[in-house]
Amino acid sequence: MADTGYTYRKNLSGKSFEQALATVTTALAEEGFGVLSEIDAQATLKNKLGVEFRPYKILGACNPGLAHKALQIAPEIGALLPCNVVVQEFDGSVAVDIADPKAMFAITKRAELEEVANEADARLRRVLAKLP
Repeated sequence: MADTGYTYRKNLSGKSFEQALATVTTALAEEGFGVLSEIDAQATLKNKLGVEFRPYKILGACNPGLAHKALQIAPEIGALLPCNVVVQEFDGSVAVDIADPKAMFAITKRAELEEVANEADARLRRVLAKLP
């Protein structure tokens, strides 16, 4: 698992793009996250700009309990929700990037959000650990 400072990445071996999406969605569900939105960057770039791009989807993942806790502490935190998960194909492989919730919440400078960020972080790290 690679760490960019704002995302965690895991390269998946032996999975097609569609298989990777299904695997990630299942792993997210096992940690209490649902996928609220799915942005198909490949299709959007083709439709809006007429450019070719690799398979690339952004999943808006949300754990309702954690979101509720965060919103009670800081109602404006919704601007940083949901947790984004990127599934992309390049160079013949598929990678999954998950936004680091601790890095995202750190910009708020609200110490009372630390517990929620830590819990989200632990769950999302387990999601990546479950991926082959």
